[in-house]
Amino acid sequence: MKIRRMLRIFRVSIRALKRNKMRTFLTMLGIIIGVGAVIAMVSIGAGARAGVEARFAAMGTNMLTIQSSSRGIGGVQSGAGSMPLEVELVEQIINSCPSVLYASPVYQTRVQVVYGNKNWNTSIQGVGANFPLIANWEIDLDYAGGRFFDETDVRSGAKVCVIGADISTNLFAGADPIGQTIRVKTVPFTVIGVLKAKGQSGFGSRDDIIMGPYNTVSKRLMGANAQLQSIQVSAVNEQAVDQAQQEITELIREQHKLMPGATDDFTIRNMADIATSAADATNILTILLGSIASISLLVGGIGIMNIMLVSVTERIREIGIRMALGAQEIDILVQFLFEAIVLSLIGGIAGIVLGYGVSKLLHFIPTFSTMTTIVSPTSVLLAFGFAAAVGIFFGFYPARRASRLDPIEALRYE
Repeated sequence: MKIRRMLRIFRVSIRALKRNKMRTFLTMLGIIIGVGAVIAMVSIGAGARAGVEARFAAMGTNMLTIQSSSRGIGGVQSGAGSMPLEVELVEQIINSCPSVLYASPVYQTRVQVVYGNKNWNTSIQGVGANFPLIANWEIDLDYAGGRFFDETDVRSGAKVCVIGADISTNLFAGADPIGQTIRVKTVPFTVIGVLKAKGQSGFGSRDDIIMGPYNTVSKRLMGANAQLQSIQVSAVNEQAVDQAQQEITELIREQHKLMPGATDDFTIRNMADIATSAADATNILTILLGSIASISLLVGGIGIMNIMLVSVTERIREIGIRMALGAQEIDILVQFLFEAIVLSLIGGIAGIVLGYGVSKLLHFIPTFSTMTTIVSPTSVLLAFGFAAAVGIFFGFYPARRASRLDPIEALRYE
């Protein structure tokens, strides 16, 4: 019986909303825009987080980067890089640190590269044969015969290299670069492989790069002043990263004869920690964007309250007639509360469609074409639930006011 009465009240509420279609639509518009904005903003934040995670995954989350730092002597810092790393440290790390799987030195310099009548300014890295396993680089197998250089190439100082996708495009314009000779500064290098594209990062394209054996790059291109930029290390798995960092720290401190309590003259960057910090930053961004967008939902709720108060004033005589015919206080309360909730729910559904559409249409706008958006079920449920809560919260006061009217005074109202 109660269910039948609730359905009857619901039908009365719908009829009341249909009587003023334009006013109903304008009232719902605030909720529609609010829900759409929340979903669109949260999808942008979620996309940013996914993009950050993908970039760090591409670099290797179990990777450590060792660099030289300043050394303090008598309370005086002697400057960054004053204790340069030695390439021999790579072998010592592999032999002495059981939590380390691979290690590679990294020399890096800017060079001008020439092929035929084309040239390009880029960065070349001198690395070990296992560097792709550390930094998650892969050879593009679309180029037949492509490979990464091996230990024999490294030991012999072979003048071979692998090139990034951008170098392949700019120098070879779609032609097969395998086996071709490019001139790096004045040194001829034979291209033996092309790296799979990794795309953009916050610092530019990751594919604008050349890699060669570190012996060749350091001696042929950098000369006597060649200095090791860093050592890249891969732990046996993600869980062993902290242990590997501790083992490497103890090894280098012992080699550099640092006393207990002395400041390290090197730095070790943990890629997993950096990835976590970056993900936390994007979470804060997502919350900030969602909070700003939710303000429009509150504005929409105030609009609902305003219209419901107007509706109560316009229908005082109707309320008096219903009470005279036996309607109870709870019936009037539920009727007007239903009207507010229906406004919110219909607006919420339309807002979900709007938010989803906006997040997908962003890809067609040149300014936002590179932006990733992810519409998650959680954000949809959150926005829809918030819209429903707004309807109940802002609709309760007008509904309560309508239910408290005196029947006799309501019937006399003109």
